[in-house]
Amino acid sequence: MSTPKDDAASSDQSWIDTLADFLHRESGVEAILVDPQRHAVALATLGNVDSGALQAKLAAILKKLDATHVAREKASAGTQRASPGGISVRLLPNETLLEKPSCPTAPLLWRWREFEWPEPERLEQESGEEWQALTLQATICGVALIIAWLLSRKAEAPSPIAIGIFAVSIIAGAWDAAKDTFEKLRKAQVDIHFLMLAVAAGAASIGAWSEGALLLFLFSASGAMEHYALHRTHREINALTKATPKTATVILDNGENEEREVADIVPGDLLLVRPDQAFAVDGEIVEGETAADESNLTGEATPVPKPHGATVYSGTLNLWGVAKVRVTKPAADSSLQKIINLIQSAQHLRAPSQRFTDRFGTPYTYGILALTTAMFFFWWLFFKIPPFHNTPELNSAFYRAMTLLVVASPCALVLSIPSAILAAIAWGARKGILFRGGAAIEKLADIDTVALDKTGTLTTGELAVDAIESFPPGREKDVAVLAYTLERNSNHPIARAITEHGKKEDLTPRELSGFQSLTGKGLRGQVDKKVTYLGRRELLDQSGTLGDWLHKVREPPLDRSEVWIVHEDLIGRILLRDKIRIESRDVLAELARRNIRTLMLTGDRRGAAESVATELGVAEVRAGLHPEDKVAAIEELTKAGHKVAMVGDGVNDAPSLAAAHVSVAMGGRGSDAALEQSDVILMRDRIEKLLTALRISTAARAIIRQNLALSLGTILVMATLALLGKTHLTVGVIAHEGSTVLVCLNSLRLLFMKESPPPSAPAA
Repeated sequence: MSTPKDDAASSDQSWIDTLADFLHRESGVEAILVDPQRHAVALATLGNVDSGALQAKLAAILKKLDATHVAREKASAGTQRASPGGISVRLLPNETLLEKPSCPTAPLLWRWREFEWPEPERLEQESGEEWQALTLQATICGVALIIAWLLSRKAEAPSPIAIGIFAVSIIAGAWDAAKDTFEKLRKAQVDIHFLMLAVAAGAASIGAWSEGALLLFLFSASGAMEHYALHRTHREINALTKATPKTATVILDNGENEEREVADIVPGDLLLVRPDQAFAVDGEIVEGETAADESNLTGEATPVPKPHGATVYSGTLNLWGVAKVRVTKPAADSSLQKIINLIQSAQHLRAPSQRFTDRFGTPYTYGILALTTAMFFFWWLFFKIPPFHNTPELNSAFYRAMTLLVVASPCALVLSIPSAILAAIAWGARKGILFRGGAAIEKLADIDTVALDKTGTLTTGELAVDAIESFPPGREKDVAVLAYTLERNSNHPIARAITEHGKKEDLTPRELSGFQSLTGKGLRGQVDKKVTYLGRRELLDQSGTLGDWLHKVREPPLDRSEVWIVHEDLIGRILLRDKIRIESRDVLAELARRNIRTLMLTGDRRGAAESVATELGVAEVRAGLHPEDKVAAIEELTKAGHKVAMVGDGVNDAPSLAAAHVSVAMGGRGSDAALEQSDVILMRDRIEKLLTALRISTAARAIIRQNLALSLGTILVMATLALLGKTHLTVGVIAHEGSTVLVCLNSLRLLFMKESPPPSAPAA
């Protein structure tokens, strides 16, 4: 029969061997350092590694390991043993180090990367348990306070029974604050909890039991409200994590199905997705058709049709059809995983105003303690007010000092900014908008200029067939069929556009043989046993006779591309253009209504740029720009006093994104360089989400200002009254804690804000 000690050893062996197996399999990873107490893990890598894929694989393993359990079952420090694969395990005082066999100098070349333990469920559970525990404590405190007050309200002084019940109320209300204060004092720090306990103890010492108990009741109640708001934020964010499938059905080459961990799925794998299952990774439907619920990425509940060839996104729900999906991205690069990673990092990035309140918090606490002490002696020694004895006509100096301490405590002020920022981040994530911390939210609300890249931002970056011409006229369909027949074998942008057009028009490809690619020129093949060419104008220009005729054909417009077809007695031309995001027109019009200046920064030719700008309504165009020219344009606007938001998606946009006051990336097509430089990311390339981002940032800034005005106003008014001796401790307690509750409730409104429909859409 196993003993608890044996079970612990077995559990310890299990989690260590799990990480050892991971280390053995990963060629670029040399060591793992685990610190369960801090819920952190670090990897030592050697050489170039795919950090995104590595993080996804590690996260998948760590999600299976409960960090709290790992910490509890940790073996005795100072021991060393070996695990399978020759992995050495050293158990340090607070950490566990797993290493591959290496030479003594190898660790000098290691690069350590630290990761947080992925525990969104634990955070949600802990915040839920905490606010429930605080609610219970506040309830006990409040009920005991009411009973004790009823027992003592007609007596000159509380009876021993009433004092005992007051003591129960104070202990219940002070329990959580006392734990936090004890931890802070061990580090020689004091905070608001210390102030509250000091006031409650001081009130009880002079017989003001009801005031002390009321203070702690309201303090614990506001604490419960604060943690409830935090819990709601964690729950909103965790809803995205829960949408991530853990496994997927892979169709093997022999036709059989295999359940596989999502982290082990690679591009090119073929997945079977049944109705009511979530798409595990990003991919393309190669067989079947369905519709997807993408509300967790975009916030919109309308099903999105997914025909053959459509792109599907990880974490979205397959509504009704059976589909076979070809994987296009690894799990680490999937749409949903990008959202989760960015949100987790965003929660730790503080807004400028929040960093200010963090810095001033501790000095402010010491300042209030010093002011309170000074005022106590000032009232006692200069105004001759009794130090501790209250009379019906006059409150003691100590009572006044306690009142000043309560009303000057910055509880509501400290909560004013982070409560609103976290709520805004959570709301944005549910609507397909990622804010990289509070700074992004504050900065976006300040902009007066929006600079936009053209390709991939105002346009989709994908070509579409715009017109088909035949020579002689009347055989346009034959030209389209020939082009479709040849281009079905290619995957460049023009080929994708022609293939998509062929599928849309339900064209039937002809018999093709002898297919070959002519590097830099085009394609050649035999269609219906007749030689056919497809390619650039230069391909036709090689023939002297055809070349003379070709010069008489007008050049395509500046915003069009062309591809030519030559087939026996038929010559044709297909004109293509970049697809314009029609919704961009409404976005630009709305920005203009808000008096926000818009300009296009693009490397394209001026003719093509101005054509798009005129169609969509961009106020100003700067074309033919290199990346450094875009940066110079941003810097020029910044020096002129403008707050510029740059919206882009490509590698060439990254420098200008970094130079802007706030950078916005298109998250679906966006390059890694653009995403890394961006403060705000619009998932799924929805340019209209820029307006939603503006709305939530403006609302968050307004709520922050309201919170600051409420908290600072309460402190200034009540502190002035306390210094003049014109208020009582009870009134001060209600005003102080009431403002804290109002700040939490005001911030919580952001989670329930409705998303406005696009400007052109009818209101629901």
